[in-house]
Amino acid sequence: MAKVKKSVFFCQNCGHEESKWLGQCPVCRQWNTFVEEKVAPSPAGSQTKRRQEAEAVPLSSVRTDSDERTQTGIGELDRVLGGGIVPGSLVLVGGDPGIGKSTLLLQVCQRLAARHEKILYISGEESLRQIRLRADRMGAFTDELLLLCETNIEAIRGAIEKQRPALAVIDSIQTMYSEEVSSAPGSVSQVREATNVFMQIAKGLGISIFIVGHVTKEGTVAGPRVLEHMVDTVLYFEGDRHASYRILRGVKNRFGSTNEIGVFEMRQDGLREVANPSEFMLSGRPENASGSVVACSMEGTRPILLEIQALVCRSSFGMPRRTAAGTDYNRVNLLMAVLEKRLGLPLSNYDAYVNIAGGIRINEPAVDLGIVMALASSYKNRPVPEDMLVFGEVGLSGEVRAVSMPEQRVSEAKKLGFRTCVVPAVSVDAVKNIRGIQVIGVRSLNEAISLL
Repeated sequence: MAKVKKSVFFCQNCGHEESKWLGQCPVCRQWNTFVEEKVAPSPAGSQTKRRQEAEAVPLSSVRTDSDERTQTGIGELDRVLGGGIVPGSLVLVGGDPGIGKSTLLLQVCQRLAARHEKILYISGEESLRQIRLRADRMGAFTDELLLLCETNIEAIRGAIEKQRPALAVIDSIQTMYSEEVSSAPGSVSQVREATNVFMQIAKGLGISIFIVGHVTKEGTVAGPRVLEHMVDTVLYFEGDRHASYRILRGVKNRFGSTNEIGVFEMRQDGLREVANPSEFMLSGRPENASGSVVACSMEGTRPILLEIQALVCRSSFGMPRRTAAGTDYNRVNLLMAVLEKRLGLPLSNYDAYVNIAGGIRINEPAVDLGIVMALASSYKNRPVPEDMLVFGEVGLSGEVRAVSMPEQRVSEAKKLGFRTCVVPAVSVDAVKNIRGIQVIGVRSLNEAISLL
């Protein structure tokens, strides 16, 4: 008799398997994430196959040469990766449709192929003609770049083992399927099986593999959460698709920091690096306008100067309206409560709108003082000097607390022509050796607001 395929239920968030449908996943506690899939039984005798013995090696014999990384030729990408591509690594790149994932990876292929590195670009969504049309906009490509339009995992494995490229790009993981799995492409089982195959290829043959992943409406990679646990590095493309800039953020990185970001500008011929993001974010600042303050946030080891805008106006209704774009809404409400309690500003009858100019999202506590200064400036209708930079964390008692790496923040402000920097009083000693910029230390919000 033919064996009947068994029906199981998988959690789309974490990949947990159950024999029946559940409303809430018992592992990740997410609701309505179970989907039904047909699973074929394992062939007879598959469990009795003899396993190969693995050889253990001492820790001291493992080499960790720093020159093993491969530079992509794109400085912003190398920064996020931790210095370059590690051979045998598996990198997942996610982002909204049209954000520039395929464009960036095709540019990486262009740079590496120009250095006579064999590259294999595997696409399951576009034809060879479509890839060629995009490549023509970027410039010339060498014959070291090989294209393959295929979605069968077994065929892709054979092509990679035959060509032995230095880098392989999979675009995208949701289109790949294995004949051993009976579910449709893009399902939990197929995505997990395909990622497992590529992980074995990367580790076994020492080939670096970039995987493009679709995202859900919440902004996370579609498929089981186990997909992010299997890969070595997870990169997310952020930014408004209608804006000219893109931000590449490292969410997970086994070979480097997870706080680094890379800034790109989308142009007709592809993505261009933004070498100075602070200058890019501050372009178009208003002159002598109240509610506009420049603050500094650290993204990994890079200080980024950004403009915080606030608008405070009397409310026409009994319930004032509060809006925050680019920062935490609850944090803005907390800071407004501190202003009202500690400084006596009657903000309970005023609408408040806070915006991080440029569309970037910042959650670092160091921008607290900038938000407070912007709110007070708009309420008092007194502009903050254009050459003044502020940063510091604000506590519930109105004190200004220290933040990390004040030297880098002040140095970046000096580089961009700022003459005054308002910092927490406990950080003044750390930046006293920086010449050419006035440093003002404040201990409380009263001292900071008095500067207005």
